[in-house]
Amino acid sequence: MEKKLSGLYVAHIKREYKDKVYESHLIRRSYRDGKKVKQKTIANISPLPENLREIISKSLKGELFLPASQAIEITRSRSHGHVAAVMKAFEDLDMDNLISPVPSRERDLIKAMIISRIIKPQTKLATTRSWHDSTLPELLGIEDADEDELYEAMDWLLIRQPLIETKLSERHLKKNPIALYDVSSSYYEGSYCSLATYGYNRDRKKGKCQIVYGLIVDSQGRPISVQVYEGSKSDTKTAGDQIKKLKEQFGLEHFVFAGDRAMITQARIERLKSLGGIDWISALRSSQVKKLVETGDLQLSLFDETDIAEITSAGYPGERLIVCKNPCFLQLKIPPYFSRKVPHLI
Repeated sequence: MEKKLSGLYVAHIKREYKDKVYESHLIRRSYRDGKKVKQKTIANISPLPENLREIISKSLKGELFLPASQAIEITRSRSHGHVAAVMKAFEDLDMDNLISPVPSRERDLIKAMIISRIIKPQTKLATTRSWHDSTLPELLGIEDADEDELYEAMDWLLIRQPLIETKLSERHLKKNPIALYDVSSSYYEGSYCSLATYGYNRDRKKGKCQIVYGLIVDSQGRPISVQVYEGSKSDTKTAGDQIKKLKEQFGLEHFVFAGDRAMITQARIERLKSLGGIDWISALRSSQVKKLVETGDLQLSLFDETDIAEITSAGYPGERLIVCKNPCFLQLKIPPYFSRKVPHLI
């Protein structure tokens, strides 16, 4: 606060004349003339904008005004908007309770890694270095976390995986028990992964070991469960583990299991029938489609008026056969795509 300028002030004057009110704003100086106090008008600032008149008035009272560049010093700038958006989605999905209903350091670290993975996917080491550019570590109280602690938190999460998957199953599979399953693989450059072995390499990286992982999602594509296998394990063999998980761990008495034709083979279908309570969605092989055409169960004239049709065949009792037209395939004399479904829950 600077010293007040002696005698100077802004006088606000209102006058009424013929039912109208006139205002004026004058800079005046008060002074003594003998025993009398008099005022002298220095300037009329009435034409100035109101905010500028207010600044002049406060300045004459001793208040100090500075340019914004001088009044504020930026010592640190961190991004926050994207963090707030993802954290809001995290809250809406009740992810804290899903990971662990009990607050802990490990849960906060896992939460931070998930949010960081969405915002900017990086290695664990790079994550601990870059997330200090945002408000994320401060909001979760993990500013001092390093990459070793992140890996320890992942070990903690691995122990909780079965419980988390069971919770997801209760949320998304109980009311609509349709489980979609598929596998993929990732190759490794190193040689210290106990699961990495040689197998069918989808990345076309010859001479590279790999791992295989299977993912179960619900009918809306929401992930329910993921399981990692040795790189040499075939798709068909992984399906048995997933069906066992759906029945035993998730407690589903009746559900639909969907997979591609390489995964749900005829032998697998016979196994599903023997287990009971399991319907399936898969696809016929080209040789099976060709046989349907030869026996007359499928007539290509069906596609003159529609792109998709449902047919039946004595060779597939109790099953629905859905055929979809693909013009490119038909021009190449490749059989149309078929899916086979059992009727109970579809």
